[in-house]
Amino acid sequence: MSKIAKKPIELKTGVTLTMQGIKATVAGPKGTLNFDVPKGIKAEVKENQIVVSQVKENDKLTNALFGLTRATLANFVKGVSEGFEKKLELTGVGYRAQGSGNNLTLNLGFSHPVIINADPGIQFKVEENVISISGIDKIIVGDTAAKVRALRPPEPYKGKGIKYVGERIRRKAGKAAKAVGGAGGK
Repeated sequence: MSKIAKKPIELKTGVTLTMQGIKATVAGPKGTLNFDVPKGIKAEVKENQIVVSQVKENDKLTNALFGLTRATLANFVKGVSEGFEKKLELTGVGYRAQGSGNNLTLNLGFSHPVIINADPGIQFKVEENVISISGIDKIIVGDTAAKVRALRPPEPYKGKGIKYVGERIRRKAGKAAKAVGGAGGK
């Protein structure tokens, strides 16, 4: 049985969980998220905590979904109360980003600007070549950040491209560094 799933989830102030059959709805100050609880797993509120449990103890079918359900509900509680944010950094001459409402316009050295339309619940903010992607659903925020990074991933020679803030890029030595050390004979 999952050790993570046994831990109860603290409900923060202003956050509520309502169960209607298998549909769990988590509502808070930032919004509302829905989740279908898998068959064989139940979630209930006890003393301002969400407790996730299996209907049948040690059932092979629900063991795999037990921790997943608890983690998803915990992410929903955090999302509707605090929200999630990913930050991306642009590095390179002429690479620019411009956020306007729910659209992000990127100049990445292509012959045309790349325009990204945000999914519902996602906001873009740009400050000095740092793109902030925020929202209440952790999965959608992470997917959007990965799609933006995939447009121009950082290259290993000069480090130009889009990377996560704090991400380390492994650098390679270029041709000039190899040519200096390798003076071969005839």
